[in-house]
Amino acid sequence: MAGVNKVILVGNLGADPEVKFLSSGTQVANFRIATTENRVNRSGEKVSLTEWHRIVAFGRLAEICGQYLNKGKQVYIEGRIRTRSWEDKEGNRRFTTEIIAAQMQMLGAPGAPVEGSFPEKEADIDHEPSPGPDDDIPF
Repeated sequence: MAGVNKVILVGNLGADPEVKFLSSGTQVANFRIATTENRVNRSGEKVSLTEWHRIVAFGRLAEICGQYLNKGKQVYIEGRIRTRSWEDKEGNRRFTTEIIAAQMQMLGAPGAPVEGSFPEKEADIDHEPSPGPDDDIPF
């Protein structure tokens, strides 16, 4: 059986997305979301456990994230986990784990949600996204 690398998160942004462009011209959005789990400990006290997740979106999805997301906004993120390494200024090897977003949906705010599901590979970004649900109306 092939491996599966899929992550689904619902959380709140800790800050506005940081949007940049790669040397190839591809747009990249980086932001962090917090997920909180509420539990009751052995003493019967309610405890909240918060986990922070680094999110990376590419292409059109990055553009949408930069345009519509801001600090505190609740979002649904679907993607895959990636761990990468680099050397810091002192020559120490560092690691980071991030979620490469494939889909994002804004939650928790009044009005119609903006939904995005776009290719994440740089080679696929030049292609037009598939038509949305309203694009096939015959009139």
